[in-house]
Amino acid sequence: MSPRPSAPLVESAPAKVNLTLRVFGRRSDGYHEIESLVAFAQFGDRLSFSPGKGLTLAVDGPTAAKAGDTDSNLVLKAGREMAARRNGLTLGAFHLDKHLPVAAGLGGGSADAGAALRLLARANELALDDPQLCAAARATGADVPVCVDPRPRIMRGIGDILSEPLSLPPLPAVLANPGVPVATKEVFAGLASVSTSSPPADYAEPANISTHDGLLHFLGAQPNDLERPAIGLTPVIADVLSELGALAGCRLARMSGSGATCFGLFPTASAAAEAGQALSAEHPQWWIRATMLGGA
Repeated sequence: MSPRPSAPLVESAPAKVNLTLRVFGRRSDGYHEIESLVAFAQFGDRLSFSPGKGLTLAVDGPTAAKAGDTDSNLVLKAGREMAARRNGLTLGAFHLDKHLPVAAGLGGGSADAGAALRLLARANELALDDPQLCAAARATGADVPVCVDPRPRIMRGIGDILSEPLSLPPLPAVLANPGVPVATKEVFAGLASVSTSSPPADYAEPANISTHDGLLHFLGAQPNDLERPAIGLTPVIADVLSELGALAGCRLARMSGSGATCFGLFPTASAAAEAGQALSAEHPQWWIRATMLGGA
């Protein structure tokens, strides 16, 4: 009698939200220096892994059709980068249940890659700070390192320099995407007409962000520098921000990443839920989710 197959390993791949995003001068290699306070939503994709021979990926779910070619998916890229660095790595079959919108400023592909590396770490009894795993994350994509251990942090450099996890208060939020993909490369190209500065020599860690009011005060002084060029490319983003900001109880409306997803922050989960329902009724064609931001 053959042994019963073990249950697949499963990880969530939560949406990454850039609460702030400062963009500094462009480096000689073409990348921009950034500083971003990142939090994760209690909503995202779901990735499972069954150890076996080779490395495969199957994708389904509500937004799978827009996820692009499977062979170029960041889940497989992360697995290949890890396999190239560690001999005898246990590989296997990934299955991605895709719910996050694509090219939306929520780091969906990076979140999936981070979940893939966590699954490979579990299957191979590796720590998340294993040097080979960290190198594979950096090689997979700039947003992947922060998604390997999805807790609130400050990202710096090109996304490869991470602070220690930060203690943020729970942030009731509404995420809204108008269904228009935005190319990150084109948004950054739009920074040519936006004044940028050099990154500070000494970064100061944000103070007084452990309370809701203190965090909102900090966020109010730290914008998303990509909002202006993103709106220039995709004007509907301005409409999303306006609609979010007009919802009852909204204390801050901002774009995440390079767009087009925007978020509104609310004082309570019930206020966010009611606001999400009202916005969905007004714009049934938009992707809208009420959620909580913080750690995964």
